[in-house]
Amino acid sequence: MIVYIFFLLIALIAVGRIIRLQFFSDYKNQLDAIVYRSIDIPAYRGSILSYDGRVLANTVPFYEIRMDCSVPDDIMLNRHLGGLSLALSRFFGDRSAAQYENEIMRARVEKRPGYRNLALGNRLVSHEELEKIRQFPIFNEGQYRGGLIVNEREKRIYPYGRMAYRTIGYISQDEQTGVGIEYAYNSYLKGIPGKQRVRRRSGDDKWVPVSSTPEIVPKDGLDIVTTIDIDIQGAAERALREQLSIDATFEGATAVVMEVETGAVRAIVNMKRMHDGSYDETFNYAISESTNPGSTFKLATLTALLEDGYVKLTDSVETGRGGWRYYGNTFSEASGSYGTITVQQAFEKSSNVAFAKLAVEKYGSKEKQFINRIYNMKLNERLNIELIGEGRARIPFPGEAGWSRLSLPMIAMGYEMQLTPLHVLTFYNAIANNGKMVTPYFIESFSQHGRIMEQFSHSPLSGTLCTPSTLRAVHKALRGVVENGTASRINDPRYSISGKTGTAQIAFDGAFVHDGYRKHQASFVGYFPSEEPKYSMIVILYSGATRSNFYGASWAAPVFKKIADHIYITNPFWNAPLEAPEKAA
Repeated sequence: MIVYIFFLLIALIAVGRIIRLQFFSDYKNQLDAIVYRSIDIPAYRGSILSYDGRVLANTVPFYEIRMDCSVPDDIMLNRHLGGLSLALSRFFGDRSAAQYENEIMRARVEKRPGYRNLALGNRLVSHEELEKIRQFPIFNEGQYRGGLIVNEREKRIYPYGRMAYRTIGYISQDEQTGVGIEYAYNSYLKGIPGKQRVRRRSGDDKWVPVSSTPEIVPKDGLDIVTTIDIDIQGAAERALREQLSIDATFEGATAVVMEVETGAVRAIVNMKRMHDGSYDETFNYAISESTNPGSTFKLATLTALLEDGYVKLTDSVETGRGGWRYYGNTFSEASGSYGTITVQQAFEKSSNVAFAKLAVEKYGSKEKQFINRIYNMKLNERLNIELIGEGRARIPFPGEAGWSRLSLPMIAMGYEMQLTPLHVLTFYNAIANNGKMVTPYFIESFSQHGRIMEQFSHSPLSGTLCTPSTLRAVHKALRGVVENGTASRINDPRYSISGKTGTAQIAFDGAFVHDGYRKHQASFVGYFPSEEPKYSMIVILYSGATRSNFYGASWAAPVFKKIADHIYITNPFWNAPLEAPEKAA
């Protein structure tokens, strides 16, 4: 009876275990997890295109070459391993043929870890190169007789090299860091990954698809059509590089070309000096570098004075012979002195004394009125462009910490503030656009397989900045700078340019001067053609610490002119097709 009860209990326990495994256990799921799994299928990353559809960045499949050293038989290896090793050595150039032969044989004989998946070469190869490798001895027998293993990898390529690289941008593998369009629009570019059911293959523990059809088909990323014009971009880059090569003092530069009516950025170049003396797109000065704009800001001061009815271009202003003293500070000209001149001439010559003195005379007891007028021009507001990293625009208000009796004249000259090049250009573009300020933008549309998926519209930042009479006056003043003033060397009889030169000192290590050394930024910003503006542009060159002076007229304006010349020569707006002369009757 005891034995019977004992075996009955064992039987009951066994039946209970069977019932538990059958109905209450997740052993099937555990078994599935060992034998089966679902893996992500990456979606094809969208391309970044110029405004006319040319590729700026796209993803191309590349291939990693490996070898299963256990697959080829001894006869094949004895006959052809030397030929394979020689071919690999010549192709990759990283090891000798003897080293390749020794590595493959040792992995096969000693059965080292990874001998069934031995990495070969020192880089990924293109599809064209892969086809050559498939013809190597042994590998020409394929995967199952020759042991060739090919793993596909995606690689981002840039057909135009480093052109506009900082704006096109990049993104890290973990997608946590990056810059430019690649990073800002990663969620659109990367698409949605799919799912593939795979099983573990017995013998080599490799995972193979259960079905040729994915569980979830990946959805490719969108292509992004930018505003960049490759031809203008190339011309801007060449012009800037040529100018930077003249003097080794410069540590960086930027140039931006914008379409006046729309705000579309047709070219953006950023050059930062590297340790070896070369220049590369490693920092986006145009959108991130906030500095004192210097004399290019005098356009805002002139606009305020005209709009408030305090001056006319024909009014006279006394600039003196030795500068102008105000609250213990001497305001002087960059070169010489001008005596009594008109407001128009003061702007053309970029007179520091005239603009500092006019600001104090007209707004000395009404400082808030002047700053509010500047604020109404949107110069202190974020542009909210599509790219990450926009520098802060800051123009102080009376009563804030740091405001002094010298703040008003200094701001009138373009100091005691921070503006990015794109902020300054946006303001000048508004003047060219009959007072209507538009947001600079870099993205035209999203597309997929050549079909527009989303077209973007861009609303203006503000209504007109000033009255038509003020606009006519500042247009005349800007044209005068090129006809008679500091930028007269770029005046061209073929087409008219309007703009303003600027030279500003840049603070470094907390001060503007260190043992006689200063840093400068030389700038020119304007638009063309003056009568019916199509493009606006800003060019800024940043010097390192030097005892020399660098002026916008001599360094930035020539770059502006070279880029404008390219647009003038190649743009059908100015150059209609030549007509054949009529034959005499």
